[in-house]
Amino acid sequence: MKWNEFGAWGAQVAAWAQDYHATVGERPVRARTRPGEVLNALPETPPEKPEPLEQVFEDFERIVMPGITHWQHPRFFAYFAANAAPASVLAEFLAAALAPQCMLWQTSPAATEMETRMMDWLRQALALPEPFAGVIQDSASSATLAAVLTMREKALNWTGNTRGLAQNPQVRVYSSAEVHTSVDRAIWIAGIGQDNLVRIPITGAWRGMDPQALEAAIRADLAAGLTPAGVILCVGGTGTGATDPIADCLAVAAKYGLYTHVDAAWAGSAMICPEYRHMWQGVERADSIVFNPHKWLGVQFDCSAHFLREPDDLVKTLAIQPEYLKTHGADGMINYSEWSVPLGRRFRALKLWFVLRAYGLENLRRRLHNHITWSHLLHDRIAATPGFEIVTPPMWSLFTFRFAPPGAADADALNLALINAINDDGRIYLTQTRVDGAMVIRFQAGQFDTTERDVMMAYDVITELAAQLA
Repeated sequence: MKWNEFGAWGAQVAAWAQDYHATVGERPVRARTRPGEVLNALPETPPEKPEPLEQVFEDFERIVMPGITHWQHPRFFAYFAANAAPASVLAEFLAAALAPQCMLWQTSPAATEMETRMMDWLRQALALPEPFAGVIQDSASSATLAAVLTMREKALNWTGNTRGLAQNPQVRVYSSAEVHTSVDRAIWIAGIGQDNLVRIPITGAWRGMDPQALEAAIRADLAAGLTPAGVILCVGGTGTGATDPIADCLAVAAKYGLYTHVDAAWAGSAMICPEYRHMWQGVERADSIVFNPHKWLGVQFDCSAHFLREPDDLVKTLAIQPEYLKTHGADGMINYSEWSVPLGRRFRALKLWFVLRAYGLENLRRRLHNHITWSHLLHDRIAATPGFEIVTPPMWSLFTFRFAPPGAADADALNLALINAINDDGRIYLTQTRVDGAMVIRFQAGQFDTTERDVMMAYDVITELAAQLA
């Protein structure tokens, strides 16, 4: 393929994408292929000679599309949405066409300076105070890893990277069991070790960390000669929307000089709405905060907003400046590769710019309000239906429930059968989790174009298939 053919093909792909999004609601949400089916449809050896793009596109339809789970489906209620608003897709198209490698200011000044401005726009949208500065990471997992590395280095007086962990005291990090497993991975990669991730008991309807238990664990570790390094807090955990009492936990961490990171990967988007900010009250005292605009604000994956109260701590942890990465004559300019683990960086700020301008905060707030309102309506209908019980109450647009009709011998097996029946049916897509050891079904509304009718259809599907199982 040559560039003089690109325009025609670009127009064809754009038309295909528009039609796909207009009709995706008519497809089953989850992929229908069996394990190995796509792999076996692909030739075992690469082509020696070029093939017509017409054939490639036909094979895309024939091989790829049946194996796609449709994350842009309006009845995708599983996990958390990975949205792709039209304005974001256009921006991603432009970024792909430009194909800049944005690791340094000099490798594309527009990308660096737009990232600085877009992160400040988001800071203002969340009402975070001005000392916070931001960087776009690929995912919350990377932001959490960066935070864990920083808390490790600060606790070890910046000697972990130089002397290694074997020559340093044993470091401890604290979180509840409700945090995302990316925290566990960050602990592994940072060399701290799973045994040094201390799980603090949870309490209350929000299933949040107990601040008194946190302080007791820190004091016990200090008495044992260990080195407390940091606390990782949760706002809107994946399983149930669990949310720690941020202000109280940050006060404990500050008392002992510990670095703090708040993982609000999903629910952080809701903080553009002033009425929800009480749910992370005190967050301005955190050292590090992350949320994903690609989860609920319509921005194309991947785009994770990482805010830092003292960016110099992160830069001191991660920055390496060989001569070939120096930008001479541009003193004071930010090189965001020094704020993240990967050196290479994509032009992610462009899609934030497009989305924030194309929709505006007012329109984005309205969408979030709708998702939350409709989810609460569904919750109320399920709660009033015989044979069902609510397990955890709505946290924003997420709640969990359980099918437990009288006389059910094995409720876990019944709920697993129900979730499988729902997803095999294809009209909606849900996922399961465990709460206090019990199998439950979780519902979360967050797809950019979902409607009240789509959310209410979930009730019809759930109760219809439950009745068949009962």
